[in-house]
Amino acid sequence: MTGEHEPEGASDAPDDTDDTDDTDDEGDRHRRRVLWALPTGLYLVGSRFEDSVNLMTANLVVQVCLEPKLVAVAVEAESVTAGLVDRSGAFTVCLLSRQDKDVVRRFVKPVHEVVRSAEGTVTALSGREVREVGPSRLPVLATSAGYIRCAVVRHEELGSHTLYIGEVEEVGGEPADVLRMEDTRMHYGG
Repeated sequence: MTGEHEPEGASDAPDDTDDTDDTDDEGDRHRRRVLWALPTGLYLVGSRFEDSVNLMTANLVVQVCLEPKLVAVAVEAESVTAGLVDRSGAFTVCLLSRQDKDVVRRFVKPVHEVVRSAEGTVTALSGREVREVGPSRLPVLATSAGYIRCAVVRHEELGSHTLYIGEVEEVGGEPADVLRMEDTRMHYGG
């Protein structure tokens, strides 16, 4: 879910075109079940460069350092979000309330519906109200339980994904009961 497409690999049904034997298929299914069981949250990663803006569903988000405060997000390397973060050097992470399950499906594909005020401020993405934060005017879902705004301090190409490590520059909200992958029927990874 760290790219902008529908999650793949959610089915345990073997692929009829696969040349592997049943032992390999069972091993693959077992690996997916174990990896899917890792506790993980569901977030929206906000990005912007000039007038291009996006929110993307992500689950690969973690705090990686206490001093300085660093947060890492893994984003599909070819995604719209990766391109915007590469160019701007900044991102936001929106923490979602458990009742916001519908939000994650809205942002698995790149945002095409952008509403702006007369002054040019982005006010909605894909039909959901947003606000801008920080000097780069990064998007944050207005109903987020909380948010983190980060400046990229380094990134690492990891194959299918890029890991962005950002120093926390701003936080907002008072998250209590946040959405987790297990609260939905979605699976990613494995």
